[in-house]
Amino acid sequence: MHFVRAKGLLSSGNGINLYRGCTHGCIYCDSRSTCYHIDHNFEDIEVKQNASELLRDALSRRRKRCMIATGAMCDPYMHCEETLGLTRQCLEIIEEFGFGAAVQTKSDRILRDFDRLCRIHQKSKAVVQMTLTTFDKRLCRILEPDVCGTGRRAEVLRKFSDAGIPTVAWIVPILPFLNDTEENLRSVLNLCFHAGVCGIVWFGAGVTLREGDREYCYAAFDRHFPGLKAVYQKKFGNAYECMSDNNARLSRIFHEECERRGVMHDNGQIFDFMHRFPEEPGIEQVSLFDELY
Repeated sequence: MHFVRAKGLLSSGNGINLYRGCTHGCIYCDSRSTCYHIDHNFEDIEVKQNASELLRDALSRRRKRCMIATGAMCDPYMHCEETLGLTRQCLEIIEEFGFGAAVQTKSDRILRDFDRLCRIHQKSKAVVQMTLTTFDKRLCRILEPDVCGTGRRAEVLRKFSDAGIPTVAWIVPILPFLNDTEENLRSVLNLCFHAGVCGIVWFGAGVTLREGDREYCYAAFDRHFPGLKAVYQKKFGNAYECMSDNNARLSRIFHEECERRGVMHDNGQIFDFMHRFPEEPGIEQVSLFDELY
């Protein structure tokens, strides 16, 4: 990893990325795409060493509190977080100034900040999000080799849910010819329901691939699934969205099961909930969960 002094941190949408790059090794990672202009080795993590200073300055000047989101581009709980603790520092500042936190990760390292997130939620609002893609342990080790498995992520969601913190699962991506089966979808959904999630994000059964991301994914296909790259090239060419032939059927199952369980499954509703601070009109945190459960 290498260190830089960033000029800014908080985006116009109130998001923060403390790192650039990732060490989780997911073969489908869109953040590898060349359009994001990461001009260093993706595994050589760029660390914004002054992130906490920038966040403190930005929040101290805010006249209105809001939700601060992290994890959209790069996971805030990569291996380097164990020694650097930048995410924890920023959560401390978020709590100090009374803001809310919406955190997205694939790592059980988030449990290191369980206490902090609980305190944030007691004072304002915290939301914990986990990506769960594949129930099969062997396949998960190939698709997401250097991060905890799907079952462990579901356990993390359960722990936060039991503590009263709302949790959201992302079932994405669903890769054609690999995990685009009804068995996989129902198995992952059951993990989500058992974990007590309040919402599940679903963009359909498919994966997005573009320059940079596509080449890395295809190299992994060549190592683990000989012949699959040729199938993708013939079927999808250079398309950004690579949708499964099973998309319509799987999407129907997804929405029917979520509706039956009383779990939010409209992406717009979920994003509105995650990004809306409790003081804003139009939402009451307690009454929302009264309706869901």
